[in-house]
Amino acid sequence: MLLHIVARGRIGRGSEAELVERYLKRIAWPTKVTELPDAGGKEPAPAERGVTILLDETGETLSSVELARKLERWRDDGVREARFLIGAADGFDDTARGSADLLLSFGRATWPHLLARAMLAEQLFRATSILANHPYHREG
Repeated sequence: MLLHIVARGRIGRGSEAELVERYLKRIAWPTKVTELPDAGGKEPAPAERGVTILLDETGETLSSVELARKLERWRDDGVREARFLIGAADGFDDTARGSADLLLSFGRATWPHLLARAMLAEQLFRATSILANHPYHREG
């Protein structure tokens, strides 16, 4: 299953970009990052069998193990793409929220988009590591 991050805003070549790349390279599953301008731009066409996850402050706060189990279930159900959307500064509207398969939150704090992208990459690495019984994740 492809783990696809679609993010508003350009990350450039700074330390945040290096951190995102470092985690994505460690993931054994296929990954992809698509950057869109803060406004406008066309989202890539969704996969035929895909799920959409919006990073949103109103979303569920999942543990790393809970996120891993969701990815596992989607993968085992034949989902071909898990698309994680990071919105622009104003986030997502109610229509986008309503059409998502999951609203995911990294807590009640507001995070800069570049850090949110790095946090997502790390959590995807952690979740796939959990599913592979890799010792990276330590519970408790």
